[in-house]
Amino acid sequence: MVIEADVLEEGGKILMKKTCPEHGYFEDVYWSDPASFYKFKRFGRDGRGVSNPMVGEREGCPYDCGLCAEHLTGTILANIDLTNRCNQRCPICFANAAAAGYVVEPTMEEIEKMLKVLREEEPVGCTAVQFAGGEPTVRKELPEIIRMAKDMGFSQIQVATNGVKLAKDLEFCRKIRDAGLNTLYFQFDGLKEEIYEEIRGYNALPLKLKVIENCRKTRITSVVLVQTLAKGLNDDQLGPMLDFAAENHDVIRGINVQPISFAGRTDINEVHAKRITIPDFMRLVEEQTAGAIAKDDFYPVPFVLPISRIIERWRETPQVEFTVHPHCGVATYVFIEDGKYIPITRFIDVEGLMELLEEEITSIHGFGDRLKLVKNLITKIPHFIDQERSPIKVDVAKLIINVIREGNTRALAEFHDNTLFLGAMHFQDLYNIDLERVRRCGIHYAIPDGRVIPFCTYNTLHREKVEKKFAIDTGE
Repeated sequence: MVIEADVLEEGGKILMKKTCPEHGYFEDVYWSDPASFYKFKRFGRDGRGVSNPMVGEREGCPYDCGLCAEHLTGTILANIDLTNRCNQRCPICFANAAAAGYVVEPTMEEIEKMLKVLREEEPVGCTAVQFAGGEPTVRKELPEIIRMAKDMGFSQIQVATNGVKLAKDLEFCRKIRDAGLNTLYFQFDGLKEEIYEEIRGYNALPLKLKVIENCRKTRITSVVLVQTLAKGLNDDQLGPMLDFAAENHDVIRGINVQPISFAGRTDINEVHAKRITIPDFMRLVEEQTAGAIAKDDFYPVPFVLPISRIIERWRETPQVEFTVHPHCGVATYVFIEDGKYIPITRFIDVEGLMELLEEEITSIHGFGDRLKLVKNLITKIPHFIDQERSPIKVDVAKLIINVIREGNTRALAEFHDNTLFLGAMHFQDLYNIDLERVRRCGIHYAIPDGRVIPFCTYNTLHREKVEKKFAIDTGE
């Protein structure tokens, strides 16, 4: 049931407090640093959601997920679970056919239908999809599925994988690359054997290293390392993982950290002992890089909203809006030069630049205004950039203007050439779920009945019911 909760500052932390009439009082850490909580809060923005919701409102949020008319952010990244089967048996997994006792595996026709629903979202069709599971590589049709998505207009296609198949089968790596794979979203929890023995049930580190080698051999050059971050287990691995990514930057383009969420009936005392939040992540990065990447280098997802909104006004075409809740995720871009980390904030006044774009958005009404806008940007943007400290060899101000005016992908490629994405996304569980975050979620699951469900409500509330509805056999 939905219950009222208070989110308040107490004891140097932001806490969530709530009382269930059936189960009693609960308290959890929502955000471990009040200063960054309030800083990020001011970047929150409501989006327009979808103008063609898939479900009507009956019982209200979160029971009508599908998307409903109350939802405030369109699908930025869609997940499609290709199967709940897996070639691992991880103790922490929430999608496991062996544990569930049944198999869920959409047909090719159902996958095509889900992709079609996503592309037909209005006013902006989804163009980024991630095939997940279970383990999506156990589906022999995966290359065909990737090709289908590419043909349907998805420009960003990811596969979330544990890497077992890729480590063992070089030809399979080539097949998914040739089919149109853009990014490998690769489960990677650290560089110590004992981490994998506890989280994955065996020493998977040699396998993980083999995947990187095979990606290099087959020219898969966009790998994102995905770490499930757990206090006392692998929270000392952010620095080593950054160094590993820098050493393998020809293949690895980012690190995305997911602080552990607690599925099932986890004891509240265990939650308190192991809970780790986004501010903890930022602090750990600063400590483990000796300040080379600092807490203040990170910004919440909606911080970049002015970029998409000014592009929308310029091109008179709706754009994807990054209007997720400001406490859902953070990120920064880090450049690697002579073995040193240079966050983008070291040579661009990013807050000043976003404020400028906000101001200029309202000035665009016609072609004449667009010409005036270009002149304004050419004049004003250089004031926010220290080109001498920039590791980017091109004129950064000109690059930004070209992106707004022309969508210059070659310029963007040059921008990304030496950069590493570093981010964290804290998915919710039943102890800390906040419907204000849910309504602004931009990472969604498409399911076979035509609905599109926010990530956190799917995994905490809807997954079991949906999977049982579409289960095809006992599996084991």
